[in-house]
Amino acid sequence: MANKMLAALNVSQHTTNLVFGNFQYLLFIGFLGIVYIANAHFAEKSVRRIQQLQKEIKELKWEYTSIKSETMYKSMQSQIDESLEPVGLNLENKGPKVILVK
Repeated sequence: MANKMLAALNVSQHTTNLVFGNFQYLLFIGFLGIVYIANAHFAEKSVRRIQQLQKEIKELKWEYTSIKSETMYKSMQSQIDESLEPVGLNLENKGPKVILVK
């Protein structure tokens, strides 16, 4: 009777038969696990790249705004006059000339 109970509870043979009987299923589950892990790594890599590009875009916007404001400041009439004085050109602020047609 004890031998029958041990034979019924023989885990190693039962487990071996179960594993080899479902070997294709276990391979498929393993493959799905590998694909899942690879997909997670790819998604994290993509997120990091997107964050890096967003940071770069933000920095380029700041640079654009800075250059634009500097250009607008330097294109003012008073700044142009100041930049031309060392060269010897003097633009007088008389305003536009009016041409009268008789």
